[in-house]
Amino acid sequence: MLYSTSYSSPLGLIMIAAEQDKLVGLWLEGQKYFAATASGSLVEKPDLPIFTTVRKWLDDYFSGLKPAISDLPLAPKGGEFRRTVWDILCEIPYGELSTYGQIGKIAAARMNKASMSGQAVGGAVGHNPISIIIPCHRVVGSNGSLTGYAGGIEKKIKLLEHEGADMSGLFVPTKGTAL
Repeated sequence: MLYSTSYSSPLGLIMIAAEQDKLVGLWLEGQKYFAATASGSLVEKPDLPIFTTVRKWLDDYFSGLKPAISDLPLAPKGGEFRRTVWDILCEIPYGELSTYGQIGKIAAARMNKASMSGQAVGGAVGHNPISIIIPCHRVVGSNGSLTGYAGGIEKKIKLLEHEGADMSGLFVPTKGTAL
């Protein structure tokens, strides 16, 4: 059974979902693929210990601390490729950036493949079910494009600014998949 609660953040309302003591989802209100990996109905149960842990992590994050992703029991639902990409996202340091191409090279090496398409990586990043914590907002195009955030470009910019990321050379594309 999946349980849920909500969290009021500087970016708006966030829905958190868990299976007992494992975090399976965290979605910004109105984001693309909202609760897409939540099979069945979600039962509101805000008093679960996992939710207390996640709320504390988010409080620390939004207050400017750098809580460790490893402090949370993450269990995102997805196939091997997506989980590999999400694991790589968790390795991007706070306030740093990576590109879809860099992630593709790492994923290809880990999966013993010659190469990995940027589009495939973009799809996995875009379907990340645990936003903010699995930091898909830290991924940009190789040309500095701020495309590809299911929560919306303005929220991606706010998260990167919050983390003190170097925003020089980054730009919002005039058209793209996540605009």
